[in-house]
Amino acid sequence: MMGEPDLIMVRQFLTSLAVSAFFCAATSLAQAQTAAPPAAAPKAAKKDAAKPAAAAPAAPAAATAAAGGAEPTLIGQFGTWGAYSATPNGKKVCFALAKPSSSKTNPPNRPRDPAYAFVSTRPAEKVINEVSIMIGYALKPGSESSLEVAGASYAMYTQGDGLWIKNAAEEERMVDAMRKAADVTVKGISAKGTETVDTFSLKGLAQALDRIAQDCRR
Repeated sequence: MMGEPDLIMVRQFLTSLAVSAFFCAATSLAQAQTAAPPAAAPKAAKKDAAKPAAAAPAAPAAATAAAGGAEPTLIGQFGTWGAYSATPNGKKVCFALAKPSSSKTNPPNRPRDPAYAFVSTRPAEKVINEVSIMIGYALKPGSESSLEVAGASYAMYTQGDGLWIKNAAEEERMVDAMRKAADVTVKGISAKGTETVDTFSLKGLAQALDRIAQDCRR
């Protein structure tokens, strides 16, 4: 269950979705000129075989966040991942959200805001399962960040306090690995030089993404 500080961070992320989407689109366009074409969009998700984990019930504070005047709704809690939908400016957005299961800083015990991992789908923009990390601090400009899952490391580009994959053509493969792995590790460096390592449990992510695929169909 997330409290008011968490709600504020979720609201900040949601209200910046449009800006982030524009930035991501511009970056992906530049990458497309040198990288291989992205793989085809994932096939339609199968029906959930298992029911959502009967963990703590959805907290209104976690779901009540404005997104361009819209209010996100928790449509399912699956393990550590909540599946949400919202309709900012009349355009449906769905996302899976989780907080890290463990976080470390070097030097240790440096203060920071809560971190979140998001996997977002925006049908109107033909975006499916876009991975982003809200890291909880201002990242060092030009610094190297990475996401590690199933023995592979993916370079992430930074903007403000957010991380997105550098090579969009690798994102589908990364998400597929996240569906099957136990956890994912995200590394970053703050503007003040603090190194961070966040580990997110991936328990329930596959089910959350399947639920989102159902809810965000056009």
